Amino acid sequence: MAHTSVPEVLGTLRDVGFPAGKDELLTAARSAGASDEVLKALRGIPPEQYGSPEDVARSVRVDPDSDLRHDPAQRAEQAREGGRPGLSQHLREEPKTPIQEELDR
Repeated sequence: MAHTSVPEVLGTLRDVGFPAGKDELLTAARSAGASDEVLKALRGIPPEQYGSPEDVARSVRVDPDSDLRHDPAQRAEQAREGGRPGLSQHLREEPKTPIQEELDR
């Protein structure tokens, strides 16, 4: 996962004319002097046509806390509770059920 934020990614795409494909987005980001993290995040999006910056924002994978604007106390509370709001279930650490353990053997 890239350690960047959605506003940082979209900031490098200000001069892009939408709709645009993945290759056009990468080219525009390079021309705008995007960081390696931004380029890595854009390389991770599906090779589709994007109709708007919002479409790109929905597709790009970034640090989950980057656009939640949580302060350190909120992050600590979430860590104690075992997860972050908005974190996909497949990204959470869950103990395996006895059936899953049996299937893994």
